[in-house]
Amino acid sequence: MFNFTYQRKRNALYGNIRRFFDTRGYMEVSTPSLSSSLIPEPTIKNFSTTFINSFMEKRELYLIPSPEIFMKRMLASGSGSIYQISQCFRNAEQLGEIHNPEFSMLEYYTVDFDEMDSITLTEEFLKEISFDDAPSYVTSKPLVMSVAEAVFKYSGLDLVKAQDYQFLKDHAEKRGLYVPDDEAWDDTFNRIFINDVEPSLPLECPVILTDYPKQIECLALEKEGLFCRARWEMYINGVEVANCYAEETDKEKIKKYYEKEYSRLKQEREKTGEVIPAADFSFAQIDMPKSSGVAIGLDRLLMVELGLKEITPLLSFPLSDMLSNGNNTN
Repeated sequence: MFNFTYQRKRNALYGNIRRFFDTRGYMEVSTPSLSSSLIPEPTIKNFSTTFINSFMEKRELYLIPSPEIFMKRMLASGSGSIYQISQCFRNAEQLGEIHNPEFSMLEYYTVDFDEMDSITLTEEFLKEISFDDAPSYVTSKPLVMSVAEAVFKYSGLDLVKAQDYQFLKDHAEKRGLYVPDDEAWDDTFNRIFINDVEPSLPLECPVILTDYPKQIECLALEKEGLFCRARWEMYINGVEVANCYAEETDKEKIKKYYEKEYSRLKQEREKTGEVIPAADFSFAQIDMPKSSGVAIGLDRLLMVELGLKEITPLLSFPLSDMLSNGNNTN
């Protein structure tokens, strides 16, 4: 049974989003859902399909986990500040309260911004696009704190001392967490973060955690002389809703990221038989301008705007229903 009330709410939210960015001079763009290559991200599992053409060889293509790979090429070509509402796809996602393998995403890039500028913009965004009856935990002023402050407050972990892996591992085990002997720094940190920090975050207002550890590889700028990257994530009512970078522009650093993460991805997935998406290393040569990008999960944003606890009622065709009902959509 379709809930057209929720569909109208989604339409209204998208209208508010477009007004917000259009009045600020952003250009709305449209990019493909299929790509011949992806940015290597070992933590994101991918969907693949096969392109078939009578006059060409078969070719593996991939459903995008985000439009980043295309939007950054637009930025490098001089688009100026841009935004997009798109459908994105991540395999091996849970089927349930806040996960669906296909989901709606808003991604926006602002030229000449850093990640702190994007906090101010995103505060304005939440105020202007929210429904009049949205819960106060959406519209209240966000609490901004660093990841270092959060892990110390909620887990007692000194992130400076934890740059030594043995210190980090010992802390995790003292917290009762199992840590395999060959585990990477970022995986052990994430165990602590998911177990101790995420469940402890305040629920009465949005929470923005800044300065993520540099060991969590991504295309965010690494802060000179510090142990972190120019990245933040936003939680609303305990749910991760947004992610932001001050974008890396150094071609050599982007190249090294591609080489390191693709090697890691390939090594891990050759063992499991999972999809190994092609990586186009020419991406490292694009002329990225100084900019900051934010990605917001729109199903989750709509969920918190409506005061719901799960996204399933907001999806016209949840994958869980299609799988259990044999594609019966009546």
